[in-house]
Amino acid sequence: MTSPGSGDEIGRFLTLADAAEILAVDVPAVDELVRSGELPAIRVGSTGPWRIERVQLEVWIELQYEETRKFSAWNQGEFANVVELSGAHGARLRPVD
Repeated sequence: MTSPGSGDEIGRFLTLADAAEILAVDVPAVDELVRSGELPAIRVGSTGPWRIERVQLEVWIELQYEETRKFSAWNQGEFANVVELSGAHGARLRPVD
């Protein structure tokens, strides 16, 4: 996970395996995030390996914390059980004649 000659310092670009280790998930999970576009990455060459910029991974992690915070705040809120406001799709509404 470290670049040659850098001691304990992580290089600018991470492999999928490096990112998986940092996130404590398996490589296919990171590959899915990259291929879906959720986690920004670049490909070295047209068919080469994916690389994730360390800064982009850190930003993505912070965004995940923010999403979780918002989700938790919403679910603890006064109107959390109101289906129409939560965006959940319960029973379908029928048009009024």
